[in-house]
Amino acid sequence: MQNVDPGFFLRGAEQQNPRYFWIGCSDSRVSATQVLNLNPGEIFVHRNVANLAPADDPNFSASLQYAVEALEVSHILVVGHYGCGGIRAAMEAATDDPVGDWLTPIRDLHAAHGGSCAAGDADCLAEYNVRAQVEALACNAIVLGAWKKMASLTIHGWVYLIDQGILKPVCAPVSGGIESRE
Repeated sequence: MQNVDPGFFLRGAEQQNPRYFWIGCSDSRVSATQVLNLNPGEIFVHRNVANLAPADDPNFSASLQYAVEALEVSHILVVGHYGCGGIRAAMEAATDDPVGDWLTPIRDLHAAHGGSCAAGDADCLAEYNVRAQVEALACNAIVLGAWKKMASLTIHGWVYLIDQGILKPVCAPVSGGIESRE
């Protein structure tokens, strides 16, 4: 990298100032900087199995708080993807292990909305999951606190089509709190 761009590492050592907070799946095929064609430092990233945004998870909450309050990002991007192994696993029988516990919210979502998707349609459930995470973020105390302070903060819900390299919106962007969508 140093040969291609001699200043790359020096720029990366400067203070980060991202406009975006990416909440994405841990899948190794989905790299936030590559998908959005951004350089390191331009996006703050939190990844976990099946791109969940659970307010009761201290790791996620710390990342969200840092992104919103310290970095003052303007956009929260919830990005799922088609062909997600976590989503497929959530459609199967529950397991009594850390992955099984983690996927409980998606299993619940599948039970509530599974009839809306064709049998075994994990991509449909991936879209429902992204929408559910956007809705959860719109009610999250950290996000609500930022909106109360009039922060310019918008939540987006997308899925990534790995085989095409395309981001697809699955819901309208949310700004200013859940009450502004009514």
